[in-house]
Amino acid sequence: MAKFEIGIYNEEVRQAMKEGRRHRDLSDDWSDIHCFDIEALDIEAAKQKIARKYPADRGFVIESVEAERY
Repeated sequence: MAKFEIGIYNEEVRQAMKEGRRHRDLSDDWSDIHCFDIEALDIEAAKQKIARKYPADRGFVIESVEAERY
């Protein structure tokens, strides 16, 4: 398996902050990109893996996916 670094943020949190309010469930820092290391067979599998934990229907957006170099 390969290792990938995935950057995600939450669009709902960003929108709430633009409107001067707080998201009902998530902290404000989710407006910034969070990076996670994922092991997967390929980029698509890495995206699927992170999307199960941080789903798009809850406002999470995958900003970047990069293969880690050895």
